[in-house]
Amino acid sequence: MRGAIRQGASHHLRALTQSCLAANHVARERVSNMGQPAKYVQPIHFEDFDGLEFERLVFAYHARAENWRSLEWYGQSGSDLGRDIWGIRDDGTKAGESVCVQCVNRGNVKFDKVRADISKILTAVNGVPKRFRVVTRAAVSATMREKIQKHALASGVSHADVWSGGEFEEFLRRDAESLLKRFTEGEAFPDAAPDLITFAQADSPLSDDDALALMAKLFDRPAFYTPIHAESSLPDFKQAITDTIQALGTGIWKARDSQVIARIPSRHQLKNDGLRKKLQAVERALATLRAKFDELIRTGIVRHCACNKPDCPVFFMPSDAAYELDRLRRDALKLFREADPGFKEPIW
Repeated sequence: MRGAIRQGASHHLRALTQSCLAANHVARERVSNMGQPAKYVQPIHFEDFDGLEFERLVFAYHARAENWRSLEWYGQSGSDLGRDIWGIRDDGTKAGESVCVQCVNRGNVKFDKVRADISKILTAVNGVPKRFRVVTRAAVSATMREKIQKHALASGVSHADVWSGGEFEEFLRRDAESLLKRFTEGEAFPDAAPDLITFAQADSPLSDDDALALMAKLFDRPAFYTPIHAESSLPDFKQAITDTIQALGTGIWKARDSQVIARIPSRHQLKNDGLRKKLQAVERALATLRAKFDELIRTGIVRHCACNKPDCPVFFMPSDAAYELDRLRRDALKLFREADPGFKEPIW
């Protein structure tokens, strides 16, 4: 496999003479600039993981490696009708490419099982896919591969793929090595398909500039541009500040109703130490803003109306308190602009 070959080559290089190392210096520099090399020198033992864990990895790989208009995981429900994963891949056409993926976490691939699955697919609500794919942990002989492909094509499928365990591992190393690393280290992947898609896509390595661009979206919400005296819901204002602090620190970006919008890089994942410190300053400034808000509530300077309705948005706030909260919010936005000079502060 590609990753193992790369590692084996590196061991041989260390045994070469200094003159050979010098002659290959430029080539090795180019390779080093392509990112971290594969750390796995032994084949991954997919048999150590149960069927659902294997399916999660297959689903996460597909979510990461290609662009999808829709992607569903059916195998977790226990009633897959022959398809563990079904999606519409964005291939540049108007309709897209329908793709059905069958996961086979067994020591061998049996043609009768694949044929039965294809029969189920043909009568399922989604209809016949344009592409049928088998992903297995096992080795697949050329004869079995050809047999499956011929049967799928004869059933009306336009394209048929069969990925052996070795091939799947190679694709993981090439396209999603960080996912493979997290999987083999025992990190639990989410159960629900939407969360798993978010998990897989957010795990993709990003540059610091890309990470800052995602972080900038955290501030594109009313809590950061509505004048405090015009804020329609102060509890929602505080929740938005809390959500932003959490997103910067953990990478979990939530909406006001606590639903996860996306997973983005946290400030800890930035490569540049200076940027990490600047984002830490932003987080602290937001915490200061939140603490001041809590203080104003606690001391009664900002107070809820007397209607006794917990969801009532009406608060009474003196102008100097509103000015102080506006100032602290501007300070936090200014600090983020220092980290990301291209950031434009939201305007009311």
